Amino acid sequence: MLFGELNQQQIDLIKRKSSMIALKKDEYFSEAGKIPKQVAFIIEGILRVCYYNSTGEEITKYFIDENNFAVDINSFNQKIPSSEYVQAITDCTLIIFSVESLKDLSSTIITWDAIINKITEKALIEKVNKLSPMLSENATTRYLNFLEKFPKLANRIPLSYLASYLGITQSSLSRIRKNI
Repeated sequence: MLFGELNQQQIDLIKRKSSMIALKKDEYFSEAGKIPKQVAFIIEGILRVCYYNSTGEEITKYFIDENNFAVDINSFNQKIPSSEYVQAITDCTLIIFSVESLKDLSSTIITWDAIINKITEKALIEKVNKLSPMLSENATTRYLNFLEKFPKLANRIPLSYLASYLGITQSSLSRIRKNI
C-alpha cells in the first residue's frame, strides 16, 4: 500500500466502515454553507475546490485527484459551515467515510492515524507547492509550471476551471496555449 501496510482483517473493517459512491461530472460532493459530515477518498476522477468571491465570481482554489482525501478539513474538524464547494469535474469513484466511521477506525486500527497523517501531509505539501510559486509568476510561467508539475491533470480539467485556478481569463489561457 502507498501509505502503510494493512492486513486483510483491517482492510475488511475499512470496507465495512465506508461506502463507495459514484459522483457524476459537475455534481457536488459538498457545498458552502453546510457542515461537512463525511470525507471522500478519491479512487478515480478529479474534484475541484472552489468558492465565490465578494463580487460573485467563481474562483477555483485547487484540484484533488486520485489517492487523495477531499474535505474542508477546518470545517470538518471544527463542525462549522464550509466556505467552499467540492465539485466533480470528471466522473468520480469515491470511498466515503463518516465522522463516526473515522473515529471507529482510529480506535480499532493502530496504524490508521499514521496512514491518514501521511496522506494528509502529502496533500498539504502538494497544496502549498501548487499555490505559493504562482503568486509571483506571470500567466505563461504559471501555466507551464502547472503542466510540468501536473502533466496528467492538464488534459482532464476544463479550460474554464484551469484558467480560474491560474488567475487568468479563459481567452488569455487559450492565447497562451496557442503560443506554446
